[in-house]
Amino acid sequence: MEAISGTAFVVATIVKTLVFFVILLLGVALTTYMERKVAGFMQDRSGPNRVGPLGILQVMADGLKFILKEEVTPEAAHKRFFLLAPVLALFPATVLFGVIPLGSPLPTPWGRVDMIVADVPIGFLYVLGIASLAVYGVVMAGWSSNSKYSFLGGLRGSAQMISYEIGLAMSLVPVLMLAGNVEMPVLVSMQQSFAAGPGTYGVWFIFPLLLSGFFFLVSGLAETNRVPFDLPEAEAEIVGGYHTEYSSMKFGMFFLGEYFHLITTGALISVFFLGGWDIPFWRGDNIRVLADGTVIGDPAWWKTLLTMGAFTVKTTLLVVFFMFIRWTIPRFRYDQLMDLGWKVFLPALMLYIMLTAVAVFVLDRAQIVGPAFAGALFGLNLLLMLIFLYLLDRGRLVRGATAKTRAATATEGD
Repeated sequence: MEAISGTAFVVATIVKTLVFFVILLLGVALTTYMERKVAGFMQDRSGPNRVGPLGILQVMADGLKFILKEEVTPEAAHKRFFLLAPVLALFPATVLFGVIPLGSPLPTPWGRVDMIVADVPIGFLYVLGIASLAVYGVVMAGWSSNSKYSFLGGLRGSAQMISYEIGLAMSLVPVLMLAGNVEMPVLVSMQQSFAAGPGTYGVWFIFPLLLSGFFFLVSGLAETNRVPFDLPEAEAEIVGGYHTEYSSMKFGMFFLGEYFHLITTGALISVFFLGGWDIPFWRGDNIRVLADGTVIGDPAWWKTLLTMGAFTVKTTLLVVFFMFIRWTIPRFRYDQLMDLGWKVFLPALMLYIMLTAVAVFVLDRAQIVGPAFAGALFGLNLLLMLIFLYLLDRGRLVRGATAKTRAATATEGD
């Protein structure tokens, strides 16, 4: 089936943009509700339960509160940049969602409609480029507020996001080694369950690239500025960080931006490591679109709905996992945060990329392909994961405050 073209393509793109944006907004609203319910569960309380059935309308009450609260702009603030910062905080995660494939192609009387807003041929590189823009909103908010607390939060945020942006990009290099392609739908097709044919592995990339997935998960969590990586806000230390001086809907945009990033990070992990919209243990959704437009498989509207549901479930489970982390692990100290990024992740990723390159070369020369190729890499990654976690927990790099105090005391005693 040929892809739609001409006027139908323009109409379909507009419709997809509107529908996907509405879905993302609804997802953010439900995520804020789910966050409170998870927090209530973790703290042995009920969470929202007064506004609407099961407290579901609490989301609408919060949105109304943001809109109706008084707008306050500090007199000494740089007003243009003060207004622009919340937009820059919200923009990257929203735009990133446009290159994420949400389901299998949909057959229509006018042709094939791909369930992705913009199937750009540089999707992989587009993700890295746009994700790096998120730091500008944080820095601009901290600087333009003309407040010491906001400025400290902006400095922390810029250093943290730049540090973990490197880890985020490097953790995807092994994915590029296996895929040999930067198009997002191609990454999904290579991971389809029990897929057969050249260029496919038949397993999700989380298995042959287990350690890479771990690095991407932690770096992505750090990019969202959530606990245990919420040093740019750190209410107990710097009041509220880079958005201390913001109020009303401008503060609400930072709030929305955090949840936009949360959902987008979960969606990207699903695409890169969990097969995207692939349904496990089923061949029926193995639908591939080749470079010449040829479709392998049997697209159907009900398959599109099923695959979109599978993608939603994977992303939702990852978002809930992020929430459990927030309400379980305490905040890092800032020196621990930077030590983890520069002294642990960076050298570990460089070594991991070199070992993966050697392993891929050896397996290619041995003409091992498909699931056997993935199984050999899984064994290597499992071994490297155990070694990494063992060495990480030795208290030599990411140490507690008492360890440094004891070392200083021992030095003075000598």
